[in-house]
Amino acid sequence: MALPSPARRSRAVAWAAGTGVTLAVGLFVVVWTVVAALRAEDGSEPAARTVIGWALVAASCGALHFRHRRPVAVAVVTLLACVAYYPVSEQDGPLMVTFAVALYTTAAEGRFAASVALAAGTLLAVGLGEVRQAPGNRQIDDTSLVMLAGWLISLVAVGRAQHTRGAYLHEAEQRALAAEREQEARARQSATEERLRIAREVHDVLGHSLSLINVQAGAVLHRLSKNPAPDVALPAAREALEAVRATSKDALRELRATLGVLRQADEAAPTAPASGLDRLGELVERARATGLDAGVRTEGTPRPLPPPLDLAAYRIVQESLTNVTRHARARTVLITLTWTDDELGLRVEDDGGGSPGEPAPGSGIQGMAERARAFGGDLTARNTTDGFRVTARLPLTPARTTAPPTMPEGDQE
Repeated sequence: MALPSPARRSRAVAWAAGTGVTLAVGLFVVVWTVVAALRAEDGSEPAARTVIGWALVAASCGALHFRHRRPVAVAVVTLLACVAYYPVSEQDGPLMVTFAVALYTTAAEGRFAASVALAAGTLLAVGLGEVRQAPGNRQIDDTSLVMLAGWLISLVAVGRAQHTRGAYLHEAEQRALAAEREQEARARQSATEERLRIAREVHDVLGHSLSLINVQAGAVLHRLSKNPAPDVALPAAREALEAVRATSKDALRELRATLGVLRQADEAAPTAPASGLDRLGELVERARATGLDAGVRTEGTPRPLPPPLDLAAYRIVQESLTNVTRHARARTVLITLTWTDDELGLRVEDDGGGSPGEPAPGSGIQGMAERARAFGGDLTARNTTDGFRVTARLPLTPARTTAPPTMPEGDQE
């Protein structure tokens, strides 16, 4: 069974509260009027007056049920009922209470000007009526008139204060709901960014390693297809299988470290990355196992890097070597690290066929560029006269070394 919505529950509570107040006020007025009639010493009033009086009581008390939807109209109805009731009925019942409740509700619902006008009009009408009476026929003395004025002013003031408090609470509730929605949106955004970051890491690990395994397996199959002598075929196959095993073992290790973040739901995330430039030699060895003549050249003095920046530099080189192995049909590739006081330069050059025309910014290159821009650097990838070149610049300023934003990456240039 579906539960009622908060809005429906709020309306139901308001309706019940309004009905309860209406019944309580009506019961109070009826009981007081009946008791006053029973205590009367001058006999019963004419039947016509009695019927008119009770009709006015019923109309005034019943109108209170609609005071929140039509506060000004209900206040006017109750006031007119009181104006007609007291001259007609011989019982001075407390019908004025209905007008007091209606006047308070008018101010509490934000109709401040209307409530002030009704209170002032009532006070002026009562005062003018008493002034026109003969000295011995007044129904309300000066003290009672002042007390009536005080009651009317108090009702309007308390209603106004209630309206202000209600508006403040509503605004506070809306701010709390907005803050809660914003917090939920940020949590969803953080979760999405974390999933994309992990997807990018998995892509970098598997894309690079599986590309090398594919090239290594294809090379040995090509050699074996020529039916070489066993003393030549077996060493070649053994060498290729050893390279495949080493590559797959390293891929599994990095994949396990990356996916370990998902398993640590209740633990602090690891602060050190799984890879860095200190493992650049392993990347080069795996590239050489595919038949590439890969080399590394260092210019300047290397230095330790913050873990996020170290991982970003490693992933840029890894993705570049993956593209060379998979697409470039190159024979040689040179990785150049240029260290200065302010930045680290990365350059990966190959002598392959490059990209037809201007290289389109595929998701792989786009991912590398995002990693560089996350640290205040930049990355370019373009054809050269001898092949293809990827150049990246990574500033070494500590303030820039923050975790990069995430984006999904594909598997090609």
